[in-house]
Parts: sequence; C-alpha cells; structure tokens
Amino acid sequence: MPELKPFRAFRPKQEFAQKVAAKPYDVLNSDEAREEVKGNPLSFLHIGKPEVDLDPSIDLHDERVYAKAKENLHKLIDDKVLVQDDEEHLYLYSQTMDGRTQFGLVGCVHKDDYWNDNIKKHEKTRKDKEEDRCQHVRITNAHTGPIFLTMPDNQELNDIIKKIAANAPDNDLTDNMNVRHTSWVISDAAICKRIQEICKDTKYFYIADGHHRSAAGAIVGREREKANPNHTGKEEYNYYLAVLFPASHLYIMDYNRLVMDLNSNTEEQFMAKLNEVFDVEPQTTQFKPTKKGEVGVYISGKWYKCNFKPKYASNDPVEGLDVSLLQNNVLNPILGIDDPRTNKRIDFVGGIRGIGELERRVNSGDMKVAFALFPTSIHELINIADAGKIMPPKSTWFEPKLADGMFVHFMD
Repeated sequence: MPELKPFRAFRPKQEFAQKVAAKPYDVLNSDEAREEVKGNPLSFLHIGKPEVDLDPSIDLHDERVYAKAKENLHKLIDDKVLVQDDEEHLYLYSQTMDGRTQFGLVGCVHKDDYWNDNIKKHEKTRKDKEEDRCQHVRITNAHTGPIFLTMPDNQELNDIIKKIAANAPDNDLTDNMNVRHTSWVISDAAICKRIQEICKDTKYFYIADGHHRSAAGAIVGREREKANPNHTGKEEYNYYLAVLFPASHLYIMDYNRLVMDLNSNTEEQFMAKLNEVFDVEPQTTQFKPTKKGEVGVYISGKWYKCNFKPKYASNDPVEGLDVSLLQNNVLNPILGIDDPRTNKRIDFVGGIRGIGELERRVNSGDMKVAFALFPTSIHELINIADAGKIMPPKSTWFEPKLADGMFVHFMD
C-alpha cells in the first residue's frame, strides 16, 4: 500500500510567490528559459534550468550546471524568499485553467513504493534523462519539482478536499499562462492522518507525468540507503516530492500528429487507403473528434471525419488506444512512420495549442497531413499501468502543468 507522508516544505512567501513559481524544467528549452527569466532573479527556473545563468557554451550536464542550481536554491533560502515550515504537513494545491479547477495533495512518497511497484508506471525512461535528474537531486540535496501522481477517486477524500479549499489559501498566484495556482497548509493533524489512511487503503498510485523525476528520487534514495550503515527506512532521503490528484480531477488533452509527406503516395492513393481503415466523411468546417474511435484528418485545406472500422477494435489496453490504432494501421503501413520516437518525418502537437495549429502547419507547407485525436482517458492510463504495459510515445498531454517552486523537499 503506497504512503503519502507529511514533510516540512520550503515554500515561497506570498509576496514572492508570483515571481518564484515557474514552468517545469522539461517544458522549455534553454533559450526559452533565458527569455522567461529576464528581469526576474527569483524565478525558480534559475534552479530548474540553471544554465540560464551560465555561458551558453557550457554543456547542460556539466557539473557547474548542477552546482549553480544548488547555489541559486540556497540563495532563495538565505534571502528568505523560500521559508521552511516549522512542522511537517500535507498541503492542498489547486490549479485553475479556463474556468476548470483540479485539486491535488502535496506530500512525499517512499522510494520503496516505486521499487515495489506500488507506484505504477506507464512509460519507459531514458537513462540519460534519469541521470540528469539524479545529478540535480544529488547535488542540490533536494527535490525541487514534484511528481504528478493520480489515484482512483474516493468520495471521502474529495469531501475533505472541498472543506480545506473553503478556507483562505496560504499562496495564491496567476502565472503568465493565465493559470491560477493556489495552496493551503493542512495544519489539522487529524485530517492529515485521515488522508494518509485513505491513501494507504488505495492499492496503487499512478504516475501521470514525471517518470524521470520519480526514477531519480527512487535511485538517489537507494544510493543514500546503501551509503548509510544505520539505515532505518524512515530517513528523509527515502522520500521524494509528489502531488497526488484523484483521477476525476485530471484533464488529459489530445496529443495530435503531423506528417511531412505522403510516403510517395499521391493524395488520391492516400485517401483510398484511408477509406480501407476508416469510414470517411468529408467536413465543411474544422473537425475535432468528440469520442474514442474518431480521428480528424486535415489535408489540402479539407477536414475529414474518420471512424475506425469495427474490425480494428482491440480489447488489449495498449493496442486498443486510438494512438496505437492510428500508428499500426495508418502511420506505419501507409506513411512509413515505423518508429514515432525517432522518425524525423512526424511531429506532435499538444491540444493546448488547438486544432488551428494543425491547420496552420499543413497550410504553411511545413507538413502535408494532420491527424487530430480524441484524448486518451485517465482510465486507459490506469488500465495500462495495472497490466504492466507501456503506453505509446506522446499518448497523453496533461494540462495545466505543475508549477515548480511552490514546494521544495530536502533529503535531510
């Protein structure tokens, strides 16, 4: 049974929170991060993307990059921008975007729950990205960005969340993407204990986003364990930072595909082959899928509503995903996209950018054809994780992203 542990968070004072909160390290490249931090020395990107304060010629994995992250983190603490709570707490954290709010519980999860598969994964990690995050954790001695977890809904837990959220928050800010981030300290020990009991009654937690951060937390925790002859399992290094959302709170957006050419097919040949896979209906206006099994195809200024023919249905949790059906029956056999992870002829556009971005890319001549997909559901993600399987690349786009800098957990 997984554990969610209270901890003594370092958090920004309310008067600094607006400037501290930042996008996660992996949603911006270095140049974008340098632009983002201009005129804002308090941005947490100075910790998440510390290369912004170094010469651009320095390799991103140079020891000086991680050392700069540590220096910048301690400067925020020394300057009393980030202040540690006197006691251990769980926290409530909400995000509001486009009128919709999702609530998550902030605490720490145990590394052994990762290794014992009480924290379920659905994505393969890359060793180079794992090592990058491990080095960041080792050198800063901190978890500076939370793992994005989910769990099956529990009505009592949802009721507790509502009661906490009815109180005045401790931090409240709106970022430059117009997302509101709000947090509350859960100071009532009895409520904290009950939340922990509910979590322990949950069979599994599921990684929604942050597989590399989660792996790093577990790997470095295990390293500390091996280095400590008096290890008990309760030391702070055994835990890493997470935000746990009930499944119904989460919103997964569509993750769409663009292909550069038709793989030597004429447009007529391509459409004929599509008609073998789909029931195809021409549209007079922009088309966005409204249910599983529907795909929007945009080519030569025209939209088509495409429904997979019944013979392509699959009960397998991975093979039955729309992204898998598209890959296995269109992208690979018709368009020659054998491996979407490495093929340079395919690109991916998250739903946050809208269907109009697909039209723009095709109309510009940059891409030849676009595929708009219905979002993968959180229940599909959970079913795949329960089956011990891996989701295809670019299957889920969670929005909004968790802000870095709202909570920091130190390993001792």
